[in-house]
Amino acid sequence: MKQILRASLLMFASLTLVTGVLYPLLVTGIGETFFATQVAGSLIKKDGVIIGSALIGQNFHSPQYFWGRPSATSPYPNNAAASAGSNQGPLNPALADAVTARYQQYQSAGASAKPVPVELLTASASGLDPDISPAAALYQADRVAKARQLDIDQLKALIAKNTIPRQFGILGEPRLNVLALNLALDEMAASKK
Repeated sequence: MKQILRASLLMFASLTLVTGVLYPLLVTGIGETFFATQVAGSLIKKDGVIIGSALIGQNFHSPQYFWGRPSATSPYPNNAAASAGSNQGPLNPALADAVTARYQQYQSAGASAKPVPVELLTASASGLDPDISPAAALYQADRVAKARQLDIDQLKALIAKNTIPRQFGILGEPRLNVLALNLALDEMAASKK
């Protein structure tokens, strides 16, 4: 019986050391060595100050900026601590009301006559989506150009420059990080002055 108990305790101590200490240290070391930005939260800094993360959407309302995908998190939009979708089905009147309100918001902000891309009217499943499609950015280009008094062709070039292609050329869809796009927009506007 003592031999079984000793072997069990030795196995427990060995596995605790390997899985509880060595493996986490190894994974952390690899992450910090090869993926330092991701390990740090993919933080975006401006003038040395953290202004957001490339992984979490931000709420932009000014007509001078591109707006991201709506967020269904509460008590405020893009709340990473409350990541979740609204779980409202297509027949839910609350979803229809929310989509109608978002549509009216785009119309009152001087939106294009083209149909609003659906991603700008519906919240993402996580409520934290930081990206929009090139179509959603181009839809907003007229409003942003007018608000900032910029040439629409320069703005379209900025959208094209900031478009992230499919991963490995086949995975996902082309997209733009809204925070990065708005920072590039600020830089472009500042260089015009």
